[in-house]
Amino acid sequence: MSFHVRRKDREITKSDEMQQVLKTTKYVTIALCMEGEPYLVALSHGYDQTRNCLYFHCAPEGKKLIYAKANPKVWGQAVLDFGVTQECDYAYRSVHFSGKLSLITDLNEKKHAMEVLILQVSLDPEVKLEKLKPEKLESVTMGKIDINYISGKSTSPKNK
Repeated sequence: MSFHVRRKDREITKSDEMQQVLKTTKYVTIALCMEGEPYLVALSHGYDQTRNCLYFHCAPEGKKLIYAKANPKVWGQAVLDFGVTQECDYAYRSVHFSGKLSLITDLNEKKHAMEVLILQVSLDPEVKLEKLKPEKLESVTMGKIDINYISGKSTSPKNK
């Protein structure tokens, strides 16, 4: 099933602009579903533009992993909130995406994923990057969402 943005004047059509939203936000919200029961969760993330995927870390067990194992398809959203404008409109840029969630087991990919995540969300990434040690990475649970669809909408003055 295919949908479109109702207000074409607000649609973001350039992929680099949509990717910029994913690179700028520190959190995404993803929806998972198992046996007809939805589950929504917010994740801090790092966006890898080259691989067109999001990386996140999480506990080694829990509801999101149970849902992902039952059904790896996800729908997600990232929002840049600019607040109320002088014209009393609400300004934002949002991106919706779908993809497939998987867990990373390869140590080199875990390291890459953690570097991407740290560079995007950390206020002091150099200090955090120095602490990435193979023995710590082995015990970290890292997830990846391979994005297969993306759309965007903007009410921001930057879009006009």
